[in-house]
Amino acid sequence: MNEGKGEIVIYDNQDGPGQIEVKLEGESLWLSQKLMADLFEKDINTINDHILNIYSEEELKEQSTTEIFSVVQQEGKRKVKRDVKFYNLDVILSVGYRVSSKRGTAFRIWANQVLKGYLVKGYSLNEKKLQEKTEQYETLKKAVALITNVTATQAVSANEAAGLLKVITDYTYALDVLDRYDHQVLEIEATSPGELFHLNYPVAMEAIKGLKDKFGGSTLFGNEKDDSFRGSLAAIYQTFGGTDLYPSVEEKAANLLYFVIKNHSFSDGNKRIAAFLFVWFLEKNGILYRPDGSKKIADNALVALTLMIAESKPEEKEMMTKVVVSLINTKN
Repeated sequence: MNEGKGEIVIYDNQDGPGQIEVKLEGESLWLSQKLMADLFEKDINTINDHILNIYSEEELKEQSTTEIFSVVQQEGKRKVKRDVKFYNLDVILSVGYRVSSKRGTAFRIWANQVLKGYLVKGYSLNEKKLQEKTEQYETLKKAVALITNVTATQAVSANEAAGLLKVITDYTYALDVLDRYDHQVLEIEATSPGELFHLNYPVAMEAIKGLKDKFGGSTLFGNEKDDSFRGSLAAIYQTFGGTDLYPSVEEKAANLLYFVIKNHSFSDGNKRIAAFLFVWFLEKNGILYRPDGSKKIADNALVALTLMIAESKPEEKEMMTKVVVSLINTKN
């Protein structure tokens, strides 16, 4: 539990007055004068005198061994919140040696066990956070490198360049490498499990036919070179052990965009078809727009994503689909 500042742990004093609430904060244990009096079965004045002597003899420094905690305490029939001075383990043990070495020794043994467990737990959590940050940073570096590659190998218009910047800006926000880096991890999250619209081959080809008419009816546009487009559609619905490999709408959409671009199934228009199907699929499943009516992903950002996927390496697939999902999930 937490009360004010610091975690509360319980010391069960078997050779004394029973349980005592001990604050755990900043890699040390803390007690007030009253709690020390309970622990060592001495009056508060005696504890206060010992503390004054500890500081006057310069055994310890007051500034580095005290902390103010806000605590709720019973005063008569009322519970009142007060700011109370607490003393760290160094002071507690020093007082313990002065008033009762047996009790002080028992508390020291218990305290060291508690602190060891606390530090091991803290180390494990920090190690996990460090690993997550490293993975985030490496993913972000890959995304930046991919954008650099796009601009180096293709003639990019001002609008497309703005889209590339929009993608990396939004993605950086999703990674939270700016203000909230510690609190975000780039994972598949905040997605929509329920699918309103199931995309199949006949429906997709009918939609592509309508798109073909908008682009002048070229005989090459949307002309299938092989059966790989069927494979792309089947891939987003594939299962493993009876469970969808891509369980959310966002994951299916991201992989649909990726597969259609990378499989080059059509003689012409692969990128346009992929982008169209991606947006169409989102709209049919009711997740293209935010509650305010704006698109989750701007047109120029969609162009940028399409270019990035086209230029990406096969081993970068997971990174690219995570980027897409982070831009269309429910947090966006």
